[in-house]
Amino acid sequence: MLRAVSPVVLAERVTKWYGPRRAVADVSFAIAPGEIVGLLGPNGSGKSTIFRMLTGYLVPTSGRLEVAGHDVVEDSLGVRRVISYVPEDAPLYDHMRVGEFLHFMAGLKGLHGPKARAAVDEATERLDLARVMKLTTGKLSRGFRQRVSIAQALLGDPRVLVLDEPTSGLDPHQVIAVRDLIQSLAGRHTVLLASHVLPEIEKIASRVMILLDGVLLTSDALKHVAQDLTLRLSVDAAEDVVRDATKTVAGVREVVADGVGRFLVRAERRRSLAADLVSALVAAQIQVRELTEARPDLERVFLDLTRRPEVAA
Repeated sequence: MLRAVSPVVLAERVTKWYGPRRAVADVSFAIAPGEIVGLLGPNGSGKSTIFRMLTGYLVPTSGRLEVAGHDVVEDSLGVRRVISYVPEDAPLYDHMRVGEFLHFMAGLKGLHGPKARAAVDEATERLDLARVMKLTTGKLSRGFRQRVSIAQALLGDPRVLVLDEPTSGLDPHQVIAVRDLIQSLAGRHTVLLASHVLPEIEKIASRVMILLDGVLLTSDALKHVAQDLTLRLSVDAAEDVVRDATKTVAGVREVVADGVGRFLVRAERRRSLAADLVSALVAAQIQVRELTEARPDLERVFLDLTRRPEVAA
């Protein structure tokens, strides 16, 4: 019999209040070892608060958070031994050379002598930092500062890596490099990241959670992308005629006008849906010019969920 894999990150009914303001409301989720999970939400939705509680910067008002079996309140030092955090605009010691900074951070993580050198060498190679090792961090470009921040987070081979807006402010080449790096971490590390760039999250993450006003709307937004069916329909008919013809087709949820004679039909995914839809339109004497499937992207799911939180999964 296969044994269930214990989550490496576990949140159970976590709530955080800042005085009279509730920043996180009764949030629960579990992340399996080796997953790359994206956390999305508008500004002020509670993403950074969750990250700071996970990494020991903040204490939950109520609920339970565990990282690799360590409770973030009862065993915060145990959590810090297995997790690394790269906040947005991560601060660096601007007077230190990159090599000095990485060795200093290795020492803080309990790595000394040959172990420190090996860890720094590996991080330097993975982040392509050899050319800047003798420069002070204060003279680095935004892209290299971000690479150095991620490099120090990888020192000590943490089980969990938390990245807050890791591609913010980077140029397209740097974004691709960071994205490829994060994807390469899957399996060896568990990665939890936040980003405002939805297409990037969709390319990187195996699962996406969405927050709104501190409430977790869904723990797997990509499931909505896979399960929803959107058809592009082009016909010679008025909108009200199309709506009347399609309302009797089983599984059709919504018909949205997308221009003159063009519509988006959102429906439950089932094998005979397109055929049933064409049959209904033909029976209503509507000429069908086009009917094709349009795969909904993460941006559409995100907008739909944050506009209508009552449909949360």
